[in-house]
Amino acid sequence: MTTETDALRDPIALSWRRAELAGLNPSSALDHLTYADVDHSGPLQAAASPVLDELNEQLEGTMFCTLLVDRDGRVAQRWCGDNGSRRAFDNLGVDVGASLLEEAVGTNALGTVLETRTSITVNGREHFAVPLRRFSCYGHPIFHPTTRRIEGVLDISALMEDASPLLPPLVARAVADIEQRLLDGSRVSDKQLLAAFQAAGARRRAVLAIGHDLLMSNQAATDLLGSTDVALLRMLATDVRDEAAIDLTLESGLAVRVEATRVGGTRGGALLHVEPHREPRPRRPVADVPVTHLPVLVSGPPGSGRSTTARRLADTQPVTVLSAASALLDGSEAWARDFGALLRAGQGTVCVDGVDLLPDDLVDLVASHVAEQRAPRLVLVCGPLEGLTGRAAALAGECTERRLLTPLASRPHEIPELVRAMLAELGADSSLHFTPGALSALSSQPWPGNLRELRAVVEHVVRRQRTGAVIVDELPEAYRTQEPSRHLAPIDRAERTVIVEALREHDGNKVRAAQALGISRTTLYAKMRALRITVY
Repeated sequence: MTTETDALRDPIALSWRRAELAGLNPSSALDHLTYADVDHSGPLQAAASPVLDELNEQLEGTMFCTLLVDRDGRVAQRWCGDNGSRRAFDNLGVDVGASLLEEAVGTNALGTVLETRTSITVNGREHFAVPLRRFSCYGHPIFHPTTRRIEGVLDISALMEDASPLLPPLVARAVADIEQRLLDGSRVSDKQLLAAFQAAGARRRAVLAIGHDLLMSNQAATDLLGSTDVALLRMLATDVRDEAAIDLTLESGLAVRVEATRVGGTRGGALLHVEPHREPRPRRPVADVPVTHLPVLVSGPPGSGRSTTARRLADTQPVTVLSAASALLDGSEAWARDFGALLRAGQGTVCVDGVDLLPDDLVDLVASHVAEQRAPRLVLVCGPLEGLTGRAAALAGECTERRLLTPLASRPHEIPELVRAMLAELGADSSLHFTPGALSALSSQPWPGNLRELRAVVEHVVRRQRTGAVIVDELPEAYRTQEPSRHLAPIDRAERTVIVEALREHDGNKVRAAQALGISRTTLYAKMRALRITVY
C-alpha cells in the first residue's frame, strides 16, 4: 500500500493511511455498509431540501448526483440525474441511511470532509474503496452559522475519471444557501422558544426550555437538577408530541412530576415544568378495622428488578428470602420446614422468590398462609402474569396488591437514574458520569437481559474508566448504535431475525448473505434499511 499512497496528493494520502489504521481493505471496504434511520424532520433536512430541489432541477438529465450526509455520516438524501448513476449507487448499496464515514468505507468526499472539516475533491482513482473508483466527486462541509458545529456535508458525484472544476463553486453556493436557511430557521425557532420560556419563567416553578441546539433554565431548575437529570429531560423533550406528564426521581432522590409541552413553531422545542411532589398528609387511623397481613405480588420478566422491588416492599423487619432454587437443591421437605419455622415465628416479612417455579405442594402451602392473612407478611415474586398456569396462577389471583414490572426496553426514561444508582453501587468515583449521548444510546437498546444486562454494561465501563465523562465510544461496541427492532410488527421482526442470522453466518458479507437468502444484493440492502438493521 505504501507505493500506491506515495503517488497521492497529501490530503488523500493521509486519508488512505487513516483508512488503513481503521483496518479497511480497498477491495472489501463496501462489503460491510451499515444503515440507520436519519432524521428527516430536523433542521438540516428542513434547510437543505428547498436548496437541493432547485439544484437537482438544474442537474436533471445529467450524469451528476447529489448526496447529503448528516453529522453522523449517514446519507440523508440521494438524488441522481440519470439511470446509470442511480443503478451504480444501488449496486453499491449507497442509499439513504448508509454510513459513509471515512473509518467505515475509506476516503470519499463525504466522510473525509467530516473528518477534516474542510472541502475536498476526490477523483476516481483517489477513492480508497475499489468500487468507488468509478466516481469522482466534490464535498463541502455545512456548518451551523451560530454554533459553528458541522451539520453535514453536501456532495456532487459523477461516473467520470476526474471531477469537473465547475463543481466547487456550484456546491459552495448551494451550501451557503443551506447555511443561511439554518440561520434563519434557528433565529425564528429560538425566538419562539425564548418567548415561551420567558412567559413560563414568570412563575416560581422550575422551568426549562429545550430545543435542537438550545437549553434554557431558570434559577429554580438550576438549583433542582443535576447533569443526569438534564440529560434525561433532553430525551423526554424529544419524545413529546403535544403534551406529556411523567413522575420521576431526581439524582438527589427527590420525587418530581414533569409536565412537558411542545412549543409550536419551533424545531423540536419543548417547555418543561418540574414540580416536587408534596408529602401526602398522614391518614387518620380508622377505628375497629382489624390489622391484616395481605400479600404483595411482584411480577415481571427475569432481570427486570423483581427481587430488588420485593425487598423494597418489605415494610416489616427482618426480611427472609426463600427461593425456588433452594427447593430444587435442598428438596421440598427442607423448604417446607424452613417456611413453617418462619410462619411460627410470626415476625417480619418472608419473600418467596420464584413462587411460579415451586412444585404444586409448596404452592399450596404458601396459599394456605395467604388465606389466613396473618403475620408474617408475604411478598411473592413470579414471572409475567400471562405466563402463569395452574396453582401458581390461582395464588397470584389471591394477591390484590401487585407490582407489575415491564421489560427495561419499555421504560427507557428510567435508564439515567438506573445508571446513576448502579455507578454508586459499584463504588465508582463521583466524577464518573454518562453523557447525554451515551444515555440516549443506552435508552434505545432492546435489553433482552433487562437490568442484569444494563448492569453488565455499566460494570464494563467502570472497569475501563475511573473518572470523567463516559461518551458513546466508551460503551461496548454493540451498544453504541440504536436498535429499534422492538417497534417492528411480529412478521417484520421475524424477517429481521432471519436476515441478521444470515449476515452473522457469513461474517457480514452481504453478497454471500444475499445468495444464501435467495435475494439480490439490492433487495438485501433495501430490507436492511426498512428493517433498520445496523448491528449484526
